[in-house]
Amino acid sequence: MEFALVVLVVALALSFDYTNGFHDAANAIATSVSTRALTPRAALIMAAVMNFAGALLGTEVAETIATSIVDLNGVNPHQALIVVLCALVGAIVWNLITWWFGLPSSSTHALIGGLVGAGLAGGLMIYGQAIVDKVVLPMVFSPLVGFGLAFIAMVGLLWAFRRAAPSKTTRRFRLAQTVSAAAMALGHGLQDAQKTMGVIFMALLTVGWASPEEGIPLWVKLAAAAAISAGTYSGGWRIMRTLGRKIIELDPARGFVAESVSAIVLYVNAFALHAPVSTTHTITSAIMGVGATKRLSAVRWGVAKNIGIAWVLTIPAAALVAAIMYWILSPILL
Repeated sequence: MEFALVVLVVALALSFDYTNGFHDAANAIATSVSTRALTPRAALIMAAVMNFAGALLGTEVAETIATSIVDLNGVNPHQALIVVLCALVGAIVWNLITWWFGLPSSSTHALIGGLVGAGLAGGLMIYGQAIVDKVVLPMVFSPLVGFGLAFIAMVGLLWAFRRAAPSKTTRRFRLAQTVSAAAMALGHGLQDAQKTMGVIFMALLTVGWASPEEGIPLWVKLAAAAAISAGTYSGGWRIMRTLGRKIIELDPARGFVAESVSAIVLYVNAFALHAPVSTTHTITSAIMGVGATKRLSAVRWGVAKNIGIAWVLTIPAAALVAAIMYWILSPILL
């Protein structure tokens, strides 16, 4: 039973990673596609490759997910595996719901919400302070920083190129967007694939198939990188339309700034703060920031409001689904 549960958890974790890829593919490439800096197919190939590379750059975020959300020390391995299993179901269900409605919600927060909901349903201890420090605060401040930096950077760019020929400037920024989109895709892999690594690592730790000293096994890193890369390549056209066109009509310069600022925020959180931030929140707020430099009314705030509602609901909704799944499955599997 234990072996079967571990295999099921790994399979579900990689399925979540795949849904994360197609759900969040838009994060890296929507702006480049909408400004015609890249064709959709070229953008997807580039994003898939960079997602794979980014997933192998570090493990700090994965270790945060594995050790700083739910306390599994001393817990019956069967119960711990059921908690992880139900957390993944909650995250996948919420990913699919928001993908269907074209809402760029956070796969990161869906997974964390799932872990919290299943953990509470199972009577386990939740690391409340760590969740506040490494999840809630970054969830609040990363979009604000993304919006503010993108707005300031765009104002500076407009001033620097105020006398430049528009057609030549547009061509140059289309080329520059190839680099910024790649940087954003690398950051997406760095952040989001690590969350799947963390969940698999958590499952392996509970049954003694891995140790904190040796860290995350190589096969886990490669499997998570491959799953998110495959998911990214399969595309996420519904959400891409929301990010690329429904919030604001982007030009290449604004797309370049939004992607560059988002990538910086992702790298700082991964390498310096070890915080699992949402790539979705970061790029969406950066798009709003560059859009606001046209005029505030240029941003379609009604669409932004719907996205904001999805953000607020993500953790509690995923937590509720995970808790319900735990109540259903624990009598059967325990």
